[in-house]
Parts: sequence; structure tokens; C-alpha cells
Amino acid sequence: MAAQTPPSGGETVLHPRIGRRTTGHREHTPGLSSDLLSQSADRLRVLALLYAFVFFMAGFFPALLFDQDRAKLFSSPLLWAPGAIAIAVSLLVAVVIRSPRVPLSTVMTIGLVFEVASSYGIAAAEFLDPARFTHLSWLGLSWVGLWTLLFTVVVPTPPRQALLAGLASVSAVPVVIGFSLPVPLPPLQFFFWFIFPYLLVVVMAYVGARVVYTLGTEVTAARELGSYRLVERLGQGGMGEVWRAKHRLLARPAAIKLIRPSDMASAGLDVSDDARRRFEREAQAIARLRSPHTVDLFDFGVAADGAFYYVMELLDGLDLDTLVRRHGPVPAERAVHFLRQVCHSLSEAASCGLVHRDIKPANIFACRYGEDDDFVKVLDFGIVKPARDAAETGTFLTQSHAIQGTPAFIAPEQALGSTNLDGRVDIYATGCVAYWLLTGQLVFTGETPMALLVHHAQTLPTPPSGRTELPIPPALDELVLSCLAKDPAARPQSARELSHRLADVALSAQWTADRARAWWTQHRPA
Repeated sequence: MAAQTPPSGGETVLHPRIGRRTTGHREHTPGLSSDLLSQSADRLRVLALLYAFVFFMAGFFPALLFDQDRAKLFSSPLLWAPGAIAIAVSLLVAVVIRSPRVPLSTVMTIGLVFEVASSYGIAAAEFLDPARFTHLSWLGLSWVGLWTLLFTVVVPTPPRQALLAGLASVSAVPVVIGFSLPVPLPPLQFFFWFIFPYLLVVVMAYVGARVVYTLGTEVTAARELGSYRLVERLGQGGMGEVWRAKHRLLARPAAIKLIRPSDMASAGLDVSDDARRRFEREAQAIARLRSPHTVDLFDFGVAADGAFYYVMELLDGLDLDTLVRRHGPVPAERAVHFLRQVCHSLSEAASCGLVHRDIKPANIFACRYGEDDDFVKVLDFGIVKPARDAAETGTFLTQSHAIQGTPAFIAPEQALGSTNLDGRVDIYATGCVAYWLLTGQLVFTGETPMALLVHHAQTLPTPPSGRTELPIPPALDELVLSCLAKDPAARPQSARELSHRLADVALSAQWTADRARAWWTQHRPA
């Protein structure tokens, strides 16, 4: 369970890496969820750019290659002005809707206006020149028909609005042709040539709009989990998704970790009723944890489709994996500051008989928390295992005969598949985290996960001080190595003991609240 985007995304809870905007800064529009509307806005921008590109390539590029065609193109404004104006309008639309300051409702309104204006641009380029009507029998269905259908399918809009916009769009053909025809046609012939085919196009577009919009609203309705509504997907990892959510009554935002049955089944994990009961027991155990450095669990449950979900507090900050990758190794005093907070969380969990088993930088979140900076939250207690049940073949999210944890941060006994695990596996993983913070490097690297497991089981680590130019106190160097001992008995025997030994390390400087605030002000201004 993680209250931040998965490590592969390398982003934070409030600043996920999704295209050009976060829907949290946009107003919600009824019907479709904010993230679906945001995706529609992104597709609208792509359509506008595609429109400009195709219009240029079809209407201008060939003529610009040859002198004779270029002279003909620029012989009359009727030949080049409609295309130039249409391209300019589409580029303007793409720029305007890119701005996150424009509300989603306004973006969708701009989209409908653009659909109509762009259709008139196509019709003007095709039919405004009277010379096109020397042989009416050669006139086929305008590109306006295809554009209207494409627009309706790619950019979901309420069916009634899609119908009105479709009628306004296809009206471009009879309006422009009626203006340009040198000789008027009989009304019945004009209707069946230039109106009736486009009415059929509007009917098809309306049916498509109803199907696409209904699917979108069904997806939105399916995002109701208990008292929470899924608003925006922040990321997706190997096991589940993380969503920004809102409570139906409270203003408090939340993060929801959603683990679908399909994800579990594809990974060969237990999806039985027994697994659900174990999930409930473990969620209840996690909910009892009160350390301020353990992510708060607000709620949990099983959705109608069988998906497990955790509702957690939404955090603003960086996981330690991303922090080091972006800003490099941290000073020894800051590493100690982080690690002691991690120990606080693990110590309480151990007192409740829980072993985390997946401590790693991506599951440790440094954030701004109220008035505190560099405040640590330990995440992803989703595969914790009660120490008293260590002999069981598995608990929730545990597969029989599978090794649980992350290969780069896994204890030797865990790598060897031992079932007799206790809190000392978390001590080893914390040592790996300390190594990462101090050096910006993993304790061991390997071409395959199995190679990493072998290293953790057999290879002696290089002292952190030997892999960085930053000063590391000898006592801290030795303490990290003791955490990485192959024999669990040679490690600190508890998180509380590790915290005390970290506090006893003689540091050349202290990591103060002022230093922490200065770092966050410089690198992550509020």
C-alpha cells in the first residue's frame, strides 16, 4: 500500500507525472470524472494539432514544391485564405487548452466551438472556389463528414451537445456550397446532394456519442468506493493502482490503493474468501498503528468487483528513491534524521507483532507535514506479516513458495525463502536504505533479480564510505554495515535499538528544522 505514485513514475502524490495538467487544479464537470475530462482535453489538443498538420500537408505543402502550383494557390485569397485561417485557429486552440488555468468545462466548450469552426474551414477550403462546381457529378462526400465522426468518438461529450455540434458542423457544407454555387440547384436536388448525406452522418455521430459518453459515465460510477469517489489516477505499479480520492461529505482529500482481482490473479496470488478475511485482519492491524511516522489508514474494504482497497492520507513530498535520484546523496546528519523516523514507525509495528518486509526508499516518504519539514511517513504496509504467523504459507498478497520483498533491499534470510522471519529483516532493509541515502547507490547490483538475491545472501558489502566522497562518520559507517550483517543475530535486534545507536553517532553537524525548511523552500517551494 503506497500513498504515492509507484516508484517507476518517480513523482509525488500532489505532483504526479501525467501529461500537462493535474486535474486537482481543475473544476469538476458533472457526468464524467475529472481525469476522464482531462484525458478528453488532451485528446482535443492532439486533434487540433493533427488538424493543422493534415491541412497544411494536403492544402499547402504540395503546392509549395512547384512554382506553377504555388502561383495558382496564391492567385486568389479564396484558394489559400480558408486553409491559412483554419490552421491558425487550430493552433490557437491547441495553445489555449494546454493552459492548466483554463477550467475543464471551458476546455470542452472550446472543443465544441472548434468542431464547428474547423468544419467550416474544411468546407471553405473545398467548396469556396466557384471553379469546383464545373462538374457537380464529381462532388463526393466532404471531409467534414469524416471529421465530425472522428471528433465525436475521440472527444466524449454529452449526447445532446454532440448532436447540436454535429448539426452545426455539417451545416458548413450546404452553407458554403449554397454561397458558392454559380447557378442555383432545384431545392430537392440540393437537399439530397448536400444536406441528406450529412444528416445521416449526424445520426451516426449521435449514436457514437451516446455509446462513448455512456461508457465514460459508467466508468465514473464504478469509481465509487464506500464513502469515497476516485478522482484521478496518480500511478500504477506492479500490484495495484494509486488514486486521488474525495470523501462524499468531508473536504479531506485521500489516496486510495486499489488492488484488483485481475492484478492478483495474473500474479498468481490468492483471491479466495480466506484471502479477503486475512486482508481484513491485516488492515485492522495496520489501522491500529499510531506512530506519526506510519501513513494514516482512514478506511479499507472490498469493492463490488472484488477489488481490495486502502484509503490513506494524501501526502505532499518525495519518496526517498526520487529524492536521492533528483538531488543526490544526503548529508550524514540528514540520513540519521530520516532513519530515526523510520525506526519509530517500525518499532511500533514490531510491538504489535508486525513485520513490514518491504522497506525501501520508494516506500519511505519525506514530506511537508503541517509545520514540519522532512517529516517521514512509512508506506506500503500491504504485505506486512504477523510475526506470530510466520510459519503460515501466506497472508494477503503472499503467494506460496514466492519470495516477498524488493530484491535490492531484501534480507538474506528473506532472499533464501525462509518462513521464520521477524523484525530483523526490516533492520537489514533499513541498512540498505541508509546505504542509498549516504551514497546514492544500491548495496548490490545485478543483471537479474536472482543475481541480487545471491549477492544479498553471500556477498559482503563495501562500506558506504568507500563509495561516496561525502564524509561519513566511522560510527555510522560501522552501524550501517552491522545492519547489513548476513546473520540476523549480528544486526541491531530491534528498530528501537537501531534508533538509539543512530542517536549516539557523533555528527559534525545537526540537521535542524531551519535547514530542513531551507531545503524544501529551495527545492520544493509551497
